[in-house]
Amino acid sequence: MIDDSRIAALRQRVAALMPQAKTDLTQLVSFKSVADPRQFPPEDCNRTAQWVADAFAGAGLTKVGLHETPDGSKAVIASRPALDGAPTVLLYCHYDVQPPLDDDAWRTPVWELTEKDGRWYGRGSADCKGNIVMHLTALRALGADLPLGVTLVAEGSEEQGTGGLEQFVEANPDLLRADAILIGDCGNFTIGMPTLTESLRGNVNVVVTIETLAGPMHSGMFGGPAPDALAALIHLLASLRDEYGNTTVAGLPNDQRWTGVQYLADQFRADAGVLGGVELTGNGTVADMLWARPALTVLGIDAPKVVGSAAAIQPAARARLNLRIPPGTDPDQALELLTAHLLSHTPWSAKISVETEGTGAPFRSASGGPARTAMEAALTASYGRATTTQGQGGSIPLCNVFADTYPHAEIMLLGVEEPKCLIHAPNESVDPSEIEHMALAEALFLATYAEHAP
Repeated sequence: MIDDSRIAALRQRVAALMPQAKTDLTQLVSFKSVADPRQFPPEDCNRTAQWVADAFAGAGLTKVGLHETPDGSKAVIASRPALDGAPTVLLYCHYDVQPPLDDDAWRTPVWELTEKDGRWYGRGSADCKGNIVMHLTALRALGADLPLGVTLVAEGSEEQGTGGLEQFVEANPDLLRADAILIGDCGNFTIGMPTLTESLRGNVNVVVTIETLAGPMHSGMFGGPAPDALAALIHLLASLRDEYGNTTVAGLPNDQRWTGVQYLADQFRADAGVLGGVELTGNGTVADMLWARPALTVLGIDAPKVVGSAAAIQPAARARLNLRIPPGTDPDQALELLTAHLLSHTPWSAKISVETEGTGAPFRSASGGPARTAMEAALTASYGRATTTQGQGGSIPLCNVFADTYPHAEIMLLGVEEPKCLIHAPNESVDPSEIEHMALAEALFLATYAEHAP
């Protein structure tokens, strides 16, 4: 239990900081920090990194620097060393964001924080700039009353999956060594329900290219016997799902069950914006499909757009595929099985190549421990209800690097990204009450964890 007077005092401080939190998020969202120079100039990522460094320096962290990682991105690292044997907590977040996708699908300006119906809209407002603000607000609320060491690391290329920070941690383990690690890149099961994420799916990304002709051919003169590369690709992609929508990569189990908290189908339909009358896919429960089984998604296809397309058979087509895998599945084996499936299911002896973009292992956090006890108490105090747990369909490969590099550290995943945030999609938003409650929970944790630590 946390003393009521301590809870009340920190709650008041966090509430008073919320206007500053909105100002911070407004500035962060304005940075077009997509870590892909093919789409956005890298200067915006550099400006964002510097802003984050300056903000955490202003929040009381003293050793602040920008560190280039092997993929060219810059990690912001700021710290305030522990004194007198007190534990150290590592706070993680990332400042890069997903591209906006379809600008026309946004109901508010993509790069301008906009308040609408009580939520704050804009790319990165939740994932993960909302979590940057969560960390900032917690540290500002504590001020000089910080009884332990704190290190902040803000990654610059998480959304690209290029592994820069993972390699940096392995090469520089002492920079981020900690007793407890808070991964601020998740969220609650639903608004107002304090939740720790215990498992993450792993990730396998490939680009598959199909080639059939030396060049485009008139569909009237050659259509029929001439092998259509786009049709071949469609045929191949269809082999990755069965009639119920289950992922069917040959040799990859797809019948696992989730035994923890369940996700009601009606709630999921609302959270995911599933259209009326459209069925959910898969023959397991929502929790089974999200957290326990593999899921194959076609992220993109290179093909002619409808407007401007010609009456021509396509000589080549390609697709970017994302395979999510549950804990217990080895990513290298999953890549091998996916590649073998694609090669064996390509129709008409079409030419095929499979390029590996990257892989990430699944992750499961340990339960119990002094940090976990302190965090559960902090979350419960902030929200006024018991803390629960969930799985997460997303992937954070860095978690496994942290677990391997710091085997004695307790790793916990939390944040502001509840389902209504629509992260990675148009109209991303954050509920400011989640920033407020999560910042309070983090402040309470930082204030009390040293009392639980051995």
